[in-house]
Amino acid sequence: MSKIRNDYKVDFVPGERLKKVIDYNQELAYTGKRNLYTADTTQLVYHWTDKSNGVVPRTGEWSYPPEMNLSLGDHGCRVDNGQDFPRYDEVPSHVKGYEATPESWAEDYSFLLENTPVSINPYESIVGEFHWEMNEVRKYYFGDHVHELGREVRKLGAGGTSHGHTCPDFNIGLTQGWGGILKRIEESLKLYERLEQAEKVGYLRGLKIVCQAIIDYIKKYADAAAKLAEEEKDAEQKALYELIASDCAYIAENPPATYHQAIQWLQFAIMTDRIVGHGNGYGRLDLYLNDFYQKDIKEGRITRQDAREYLAEMFLKIRGQHFSIGGRLKDGSDASNEMSFVILESYDMIDDYNNLFLMWHKDIDPKLMDYACDVLARHGASVPSMANYDLLVDCQLRSGVDPDIAWNVAVSGCQWFCLPGREYCDQDVNALVLLDPMWRAIDRGIEENITDFERLMELFTEEFKNTSEALRVFKDAQYDVLDKVWPEMATSLNCHGPIERGVDMTGARGVDYQYTSTNILGIPNVADSLFAIKKLVFEEGAYTLAEVRKATDENWKDNEVMRQRFLRQNKFGNDIDDVDELCVRICDIIADILDATKNNRGQQYRASLFQFQGHTCTDVLPATPDGRLAEEPLAHGCNPTAGRNVNGLLATANSVTKIKNYKFQGGSLQVELQPKFFDGKENIGQYIKNFTEAFFARGAFQINLNIIDLEKLKDAIDDPNNPEYRNIIVKVTGYTTRFICMAKPFQIEFVGRNNYESI
Repeated sequence: MSKIRNDYKVDFVPGERLKKVIDYNQELAYTGKRNLYTADTTQLVYHWTDKSNGVVPRTGEWSYPPEMNLSLGDHGCRVDNGQDFPRYDEVPSHVKGYEATPESWAEDYSFLLENTPVSINPYESIVGEFHWEMNEVRKYYFGDHVHELGREVRKLGAGGTSHGHTCPDFNIGLTQGWGGILKRIEESLKLYERLEQAEKVGYLRGLKIVCQAIIDYIKKYADAAAKLAEEEKDAEQKALYELIASDCAYIAENPPATYHQAIQWLQFAIMTDRIVGHGNGYGRLDLYLNDFYQKDIKEGRITRQDAREYLAEMFLKIRGQHFSIGGRLKDGSDASNEMSFVILESYDMIDDYNNLFLMWHKDIDPKLMDYACDVLARHGASVPSMANYDLLVDCQLRSGVDPDIAWNVAVSGCQWFCLPGREYCDQDVNALVLLDPMWRAIDRGIEENITDFERLMELFTEEFKNTSEALRVFKDAQYDVLDKVWPEMATSLNCHGPIERGVDMTGARGVDYQYTSTNILGIPNVADSLFAIKKLVFEEGAYTLAEVRKATDENWKDNEVMRQRFLRQNKFGNDIDDVDELCVRICDIIADILDATKNNRGQQYRASLFQFQGHTCTDVLPATPDGRLAEEPLAHGCNPTAGRNVNGLLATANSVTKIKNYKFQGGSLQVELQPKFFDGKENIGQYIKNFTEAFFARGAFQINLNIIDLEKLKDAIDDPNNPEYRNIIVKVTGYTTRFICMAKPFQIEFVGRNNYESI
């Protein structure tokens, strides 16, 4: 059988200790113990179900039957041990009765951490795992009014959950430590007690419980490691346990003083944040770690290989959480540093995955860019993904972010970005499904017996505005109760504002920036559909709107000739101006309407040219007038529908760059290249670099690049237990996973994509 991926030279080799850690973590991954699940396809399309909280709980009152769940892949921090939380009936809110208050939430969080066992595995030096999340022990319910609204707005094509998907600023904890954060909480609590502001006092009491729970949890690791060290006979393993014990004892309250302590601090910070639920990003890793690294190297405390290996351990544990490297500093200079290289070297060494972004700009260190492209080309799994830093900053400035802080923007998720610690962006778990306003516009056009395509576009604009307004009403109802129902307290500990203001980052003015960002599903399909209608209904008069509606309602049954005519019309993604211009027009409509839509915090809505996995849900999405059958996936984000960009990758890139991307909150070009593209080429990264820089120079956001034979992956669908396929890693949409860990519908969609043989 030919190879799915290229063979490549290993630049860095893990030591024997790390090899054993890699084996352990990879087994957790390919056996499904790291898998993340979604509730159903409706959740993926509309981001809202009656038990919706972003991802489905595996156990507890709010879980779905396992047979309903769909695996998104192995990018969860949670390690499934096959057991329900053992003290479920003793959870404080189950004993005292549920209250939607920060103190009640904090008590449940503290109880969960207290009863999460310590996991210290042989050979590892970076520790920390968990087996249950908050949504498995505490209900996530906004109240009857919000849930009824959710069911109603879904009918209009809107939905969202307001769970996670923002970004803390770990510079706070890395410089203050948990003890310093706790001291700030206590000082703020005294202030608001004196001022008799009961709501702020209640929040800060809860926040104190959360912070103390984290401190106590880390101390449990210190005690457990010290006990293991006492009992251990092997000198090397004993030294590891002693290192873990001393570092955990120190960082439980103090800011880390060494590189290893900084990595361990980050691991605990991420783990105790993600035990609340999946989704946050974590900022600019090279800026977090470079000072620790430089100090320890200078003092001879670590080697560069040590630095790689410690970081690799964290990557193996946190799986799908997002970090950025590169970008600029506040003075506009290149932010690349030695740690930027070490981070890439760490990934290059283990060939597993992390969801890492390189924030490119024209002044970036060329050696870093060359190495990043080389790593990406050799490993082939879109690590790092490439993002256009200067465009990210412009988008933040357009939203009203202060120029003095906009420079610190980071890519924080699948394709979204925000200001670490200063922005509650509520991103990636809100959705506007563009097909719904399109269908309502067509129905109104039929009722009015319109004869002008421009009138259809007016109707579409009105209906999209109605859908956006429905989302606003729904989200405002969530925001009214969010900081009581599900405060992001662990995240708020490392944010600018919540402690001093006594307001959770999810509460009004908890942080300075509280935009509502929403994914848009179906943009290329709607553009292709409306373009085909313009040509065949309004210009040629070959069909009526009613005939189009009937044919698509019936999934083109007995109308194959008609479907082929609609299918043969020009499609977005081929650098054909007439259809591309309509797509740009639709994007402008989206941006203009959302620019004028404000949430109840007085801040604007923003659209992403992206949608997580809703495009795969063919049981929810009907046939469309672009000639698409109901059983076929939609386009992924702003990428053309698979099979329609027949003029090659450069034409597709040209189409995408016609969109005024500065108006949006992200959008990725997804590329799958055949491995044979690199046959006989020596400088394999140069081709990636040339394409990336040309693409970004034209104002585009992001590139996700897989180098993989999609045809050969079909064998892995049918033979998932074959050891050869265990560790095949792919960038799916905005996230990375082992291919065999995805649910079969997602695998089928993935292998159905365009597989380019050349750039």
